[in-house]
Amino acid sequence: MGAGSSSQNSSPVVSIKSLDDQGSVPDVKPKKKICCACPDTKKLRDECIVEHGESACEKWIEAHRKCLRAEGFNV
Repeated sequence: MGAGSSSQNSSPVVSIKSLDDQGSVPDVKPKKKICCACPDTKKLRDECIVEHGESACEKWIEAHRKCLRAEGFNV
C-alpha cells in the first residue's frame, strides 16, 4: 500500500507541470530585465531608502520583491 501512496504524490506535480506548458521552455523566464521590471515599486523603494534609510523602508522593499516575483524573478 505504501507504493500506491507514492504514485499519488507524484501525480499533482505532473498536473501542475502540464498547466505551465504555455511556452517551449520548461521553466518560465522573465520577459523583462530586472532593472526594467516594476518601475513604480522600484521608485518608491529607492526614494524611501535615500530619505529614511533601508531599515525604515521594509514595506516598500517587500512590495518591490513581491512585484518582481510576480514578473517571474526569483528574489
